[in-house]
Amino acid sequence: MTNPNFDLLMWARTTGFDIALAIMVGGILLRVVEIVVLGRKKDLARPKGNPVAQGLKTIFTRSLPRKGMVKEAPVTYVGGYLFHIGFAVAFLFLGAHIALITDLTGLGWPEANKALIETAAAVAVVALIALAWTRFSNPVRRMLTTFDDWLVWTLSILPLVTGYIAVNKLFGDGTLMMAIHMLSAEALMVAFPFTKLMHAVTFAMARYYNGSIQGRKGAES
Repeated sequence: MTNPNFDLLMWARTTGFDIALAIMVGGILLRVVEIVVLGRKKDLARPKGNPVAQGLKTIFTRSLPRKGMVKEAPVTYVGGYLFHIGFAVAFLFLGAHIALITDLTGLGWPEANKALIETAAAVAVVALIALAWTRFSNPVRRMLTTFDDWLVWTLSILPLVTGYIAVNKLFGDGTLMMAIHMLSAEALMVAFPFTKLMHAVTFAMARYYNGSIQGRKGAES
């Protein structure tokens, strides 16, 4: 008898992944082209500084919290950094993920040990829960939080949780849990270009643009 869970896993690994990848890549390209073609009025004034150097500098300086902000909102800033670092480590240094990236791009690197990957995933999950708590507990943040914010939060946490469950076979059918993990990752891929997740690509463009404008004026950004 055919195992429906195995069929689902095979679909997620092949057709499902291909569809999700096509939507993600196509969506990212479309969004980037939309931003680029908007253009801006050519500045004919003589630059007072170095716009390229200041633009590149701003990409990095804006990635650091401004003075005093960590003290003002420690959970938001520390939790944000821990989530991004934890998610990146879990995604980029798991052997299965590296093999997938190698198949797609030809690039590869050594994998990390299981303990480090699981610790990074756990830290990312705890950070996401803490960030959600700040949105619930703070009346202003709760009012400003939109459906898109909760969608992004859900899509971000599901691959981490389902991946941990699937790898460690904590409960349920292992094949089904792996299929759910892959489908949750593919849902994240599909939503990526059309939600706030896109900031993972556009943050560098926006910071460079703002920094280059200040650079032309001879100012720091």
